[in-house]
Amino acid sequence: MPVPPMVQARVEELRALIRNYDYHYYVLDQPLVSDAEYDRLFRELKDLENQYPELVTPDSPTQRLGGVPATTFRPVPHAVPMLSLDNCFTSEELVEWDARVRRLLSVSSVEYVCEPKLDGLSVELVYEQGFLTLGSTRGDGSTGEDVTANLRTIKQVPLRLFPVNGVVPALLEVRGEVYMERAAFQGLNRERERAGQPLFANPRNAAAGSLRQLDPRITAGRPLKFFAYHVGRVEGLELSTQVQLLTTLSQLGLPVNPVWRLCRTLAEVQEFYGELLSRRNEFPYDTDGMVVKVNEFAWRAVLGEVARAPRWAIAYKFPAQEATTRVLDIVVQVGRTGVLTPVAVLEPVEVSGVTVSRATLHNEDEVRRKDVRIGDWVLVRRAGEVIPEVVKPLLERRSGAEREFRMPQRCPECGGPVVRPEGEVAHRCENLSCPARIRQSIRHFASRRAADIQGLGDKLIDQLVENGLLRKVSDIYRLKKADLLVLERMGDKSAQNLLDQIEKSKGMSLERLIFALGIQHVGETAAQLLAERFSSLEALAQASPMDLQGIPGVGPKMASTIADFFANPENRRLMEELRALGVVPSGTRPRGGPLAGKTLVFTGTLRSLTREEARRLVEAQGGRVASAVSRKVDLLVVGSDPGSKVEEARRLGIPTLDEAEFRRLLGY
Repeated sequence: MPVPPMVQARVEELRALIRNYDYHYYVLDQPLVSDAEYDRLFRELKDLENQYPELVTPDSPTQRLGGVPATTFRPVPHAVPMLSLDNCFTSEELVEWDARVRRLLSVSSVEYVCEPKLDGLSVELVYEQGFLTLGSTRGDGSTGEDVTANLRTIKQVPLRLFPVNGVVPALLEVRGEVYMERAAFQGLNRERERAGQPLFANPRNAAAGSLRQLDPRITAGRPLKFFAYHVGRVEGLELSTQVQLLTTLSQLGLPVNPVWRLCRTLAEVQEFYGELLSRRNEFPYDTDGMVVKVNEFAWRAVLGEVARAPRWAIAYKFPAQEATTRVLDIVVQVGRTGVLTPVAVLEPVEVSGVTVSRATLHNEDEVRRKDVRIGDWVLVRRAGEVIPEVVKPLLERRSGAEREFRMPQRCPECGGPVVRPEGEVAHRCENLSCPARIRQSIRHFASRRAADIQGLGDKLIDQLVENGLLRKVSDIYRLKKADLLVLERMGDKSAQNLLDQIEKSKGMSLERLIFALGIQHVGETAAQLLAERFSSLEALAQASPMDLQGIPGVGPKMASTIADFFANPENRRLMEELRALGVVPSGTRPRGGPLAGKTLVFTGTLRSLTREEARRLVEAQGGRVASAVSRKVDLLVVGSDPGSKVEEARRLGIPTLDEAEFRRLLGY
């Protein structure tokens, strides 16, 4: 039967009231009605929707828990990459960064917006015509995971935006941080302890683990919060400064951390940093520093980015919190390249909210320089709030019973000789068949940011190596179900799931494969640069050190190690085996084409192509797509209703193409 007009009007009225009450309660912390009144209105809305199911809409306040348990997370490409930030740890480093910004802009002063740096999980929310349609994690910056159903359960995340001046943007990609307050984290851990469940290490781990639940009902039961601080693509809304951005996001109904400040001088930046540092423990959430951003977006476009970090922002980190504990032993770990690393085994101690029981000592020279001995009382901190390290021994507490550390002459894993190459600080085991090297190489290859073979964890790798089933990386692709079924706690379904993941990894991207090989000095950013320059792994293997040094970001040392890696017969054989076993990278970029080596930016709406389709066409012709106009951009493609990028391109002398010219250029 048709819905009575009065019922439909009441449903819309209730939704508007509840959305407004949610915004004031969860975002502004200013309740407008009592809990009892709110509950009464919510029940009335739910009853009406149950009576008239055709009235239910995705943005209704009753639909926050509308998702069903997933079996996996769908990959989501970010139209505009979610960049990471460079760090600075001292006032001198901040002064140098500011000087570099002013020099690149050719100005004497710059306005900065400073915000606390939250220790949480970065996410992106996509709103189309004001409605939340997609939510994803940051992932590797280029591709995240679809966690829309989970993000919808966070009460601070609006399912529908408020109009600003009567309108909502046609498209708004909001970046922000999902986090958990310390008190809520402690309460969650107390509940898990009572239930006999493992405890979370810190609020960040708890937030990340809660958001990545396959069942959104579990996420809904976790005390997660959200702050917005940046945007990706924006259509139907003009934003020119960070101040305007933060103000507009709040007007749209998105929660923005109120603890931010516009600083007109570097002295004001330093002053605000001091305030935040002194109040660090007063905030209900963990913060490990302050983010400093250039306020003017036009200047950000000029500054651009380097590797995976913007030049227009930096994280000014707080000094690491320290603790005192005792060194029980110093053991040696063998890495995937054969490097022996001394590690201090500590009496467990809490540092910055995390229990630390081990800390790296880097190498024998560092142990000697710091004079750390077995039995010492030491000062420990988490470098950059992440990696535990020994700062120094407390000499006044020595008893004389402490023992000096000596690097072993034989590898503790395989008994092979340990050497220290001339000019290097590292000691190495040169046995390519060393079980420790094999384990670490396979762990790295299978890791999430490399081949991403889910299910091939540390314990399983240990078993496979101990049983002689894995002697090198290529053996992963020789595993059979019968090999797996003889292992502990491995059933038929688990074995098949692992084999499916291994098969899926054969089509990993070229940059992931380069990173997975574990070439010394080649991290994710360098792997991406190499994949952009070379069409295949074979082409990279044939490159000379001089060819490699011609790539921005690849220095002589890295070029030498890359060339040496591929000159090694063992590594050549590994490549051949991987290829023969079906490991063929997908999505490699061609070196030819009319856009080879060129960088394009899009502005406005393309009528015949989506932005993702246009990006794929550019990459198929050897080009790349950037998000902002800078001096490194070769062409600007202008669609309908373009933004300020057109004026910026004209100012920099960058050629522009309309949509028809762009299609003719590509022969499309």
